[in-house]
Amino acid sequence: MEPAITACAVGVDYAYPWDRLIARFKFQGEPGWAQPFAKLMLDAPGAIALLDGADWIAPVPLTPARLAERGHHPPWELAKAIARLHPRPLRADILTRLSDGPAQHRLARQERLRNLRGAFTAPIESLSRLRDARVLLVDDVTTTGATLAAAAQALRAAGAARVDALVFARTPAPRERVD
Repeated sequence: MEPAITACAVGVDYAYPWDRLIARFKFQGEPGWAQPFAKLMLDAPGAIALLDGADWIAPVPLTPARLAERGHHPPWELAKAIARLHPRPLRADILTRLSDGPAQHRLARQERLRNLRGAFTAPIESLSRLRDARVLLVDDVTTTGATLAAAAQALRAAGAARVDALVFARTPAPRERVD
């Protein structure tokens, strides 16, 4: 079976100093970080090719409750900044988040996967836009890839031909220990 996400470009590792700046961006109401973060995302290897190949740029959605809690939508802020720097059609309405369990950043890998089952759907009015479309999902942080995979599966189930991702930061893989 083909993976839900075909390709993913990432701007930086989720490590110092980016981890602290991301926390300010996501949790402390500082959406102004979107523009400099978007510039770094566009510098990621393969990012421009993914953008140029996309029919739509779409942020990973938040539920209304999570949006109210944060006061802004970090992936949407990033997607808008990316589209300003490298114009592509932008859609925030082709994917909906149905449920919010515990915040993903507080969960272990297996819990993250379970937490996202059935969390996303494509609204019926977006199905015609998604048929055979190439969608570029934008997110702020990926750790296990569970959120991106769940969102991409919903888009693919709705008819998207290809789903790629562009993410600001990725949790680095554990390094092998050398004694």
